Amino acid sequence: MLPTILRCASDFHDFTTFVLKHHEGTFHFEGPWFTNTSFVGTSDPKNIDHVTNKNFSNYGKGSNFKEILDVLGGSILNSDFHEWKQERIVNQLIFKRKNFQNFFHQSVQKKVKNCLLPFLNDVSETGARLDLQDVLNRFTFDITCNIAFGFDPDCLSNKFNELRDIAYLKSLPVMEEVIFYRHLIPIYFRKLQKWLNVGQEKKFKVAQENIDRFLYECMSTYSSRHGEEMDECYFDLVKELTKEGYGRGEMNEKYVRDTALSLMIAGNGTISSGLSWFFWLVSTHPVVQAKIIDEIKEKCLTRYENCIASREEDLDKLVYLHAALCEALRLYPPIPFEEICSVKSDILPSGDHVSQNTMVMYSMYAMGRMEQIRGEDCMEFKPERWISDKGYIIHVPSYKFLTFNTGPRSCLGKDLSFVQMKMVAAAILWKFQIQVVEGHPVMPRISIILRMKHGLKVEVTKRGI
Repeated sequence: MLPTILRCASDFHDFTTFVLKHHEGTFHFEGPWFTNTSFVGTSDPKNIDHVTNKNFSNYGKGSNFKEILDVLGGSILNSDFHEWKQERIVNQLIFKRKNFQNFFHQSVQKKVKNCLLPFLNDVSETGARLDLQDVLNRFTFDITCNIAFGFDPDCLSNKFNELRDIAYLKSLPVMEEVIFYRHLIPIYFRKLQKWLNVGQEKKFKVAQENIDRFLYECMSTYSSRHGEEMDECYFDLVKELTKEGYGRGEMNEKYVRDTALSLMIAGNGTISSGLSWFFWLVSTHPVVQAKIIDEIKEKCLTRYENCIASREEDLDKLVYLHAALCEALRLYPPIPFEEICSVKSDILPSGDHVSQNTMVMYSMYAMGRMEQIRGEDCMEFKPERWISDKGYIIHVPSYKFLTFNTGPRSCLGKDLSFVQMKMVAAAILWKFQIQVVEGHPVMPRISIILRMKHGLKVEVTKRGI
């Protein structure tokens, strides 16, 4: 089966969807016995609920996953069982703090107002075309750095002609792509590439060196500012992370680096990916776009100015926008698949057997395209499916809508992610008309983050409101 997977790798997510549909939601992939590439693939919600929640104690990341994502070191994304539980508690306490939430909200609001909107205004006046995915990636990278280190690297300036070509900014997409191929390439071949410093592993090494150089410079800057007066929330965040690093008996610096990189992967590529697909879908569905604009006008304008109120309670009124975002995330989940490894052998609710130390891969991308889960119109971009007759968001169990994972490992930043996406989406759509350049190809990049392969080339014009 391995040659077939490698041959279809450039269209992996759609190929996976086709195979899972053909096998009624669960498929056993058998790789060569010496390659450690066999796994069970599933899009069955009952199976997913079983392995991520009901029988959670029997499934962890596994040694193969940790080797594939060795760049994350000892961070929460790479931890299992007791270590993971400790990490989860610390992160949960930080994320729930009101001062942290306020700091996050203010950081996004400030960046939107002082940078993103002026940048798009500059583009609209010059009549230039731009890659909106790149712009959103720069925006979320700046936000994530501000949260992790308390400073803005200014990857996105407020002028179109001031965009810089930044090596460390390009490193994350490269690493995400190589990590994807590590899932398919036998371990001995990966090690040979790494030893010879060729192919995918050479690309990965260069990208990691770039991002590590940036991260350690950030940490050095933080250390020099440690005694200065700093934002309370930011100080608490770093203090908690460094304290936890000492508790694990690891080098404090290494722990902060691993955690900061995990924050970047979780908060940069995923948000920019989700927003990119959202803007593409909305721009190609003018009726949906018009409904979002009408909702903003009715529910979210400030009383005295023609601008959007950015308080969280005001954003919560934008039900149709929330539904449109959920629909975009359903069709194009930023993380298209997850995998976990069995500790002991198990029987899934579908009747499929999972051997000991076997990977179970569940595809969020495929789930959004399954008629038995989402109905015959599952391929349509239809925000209305998320809204009840009374005008409220319909609750969908997390094991059926897996964008933010499910069970004990569900995403701690879900609510903050929605706040950020709503602020960006509402602000841009109210001020500007986004039009995809005619003939521009839009397709997923093969990666662990569902970025667009060719970016999102658009033209920006001011909206006459």
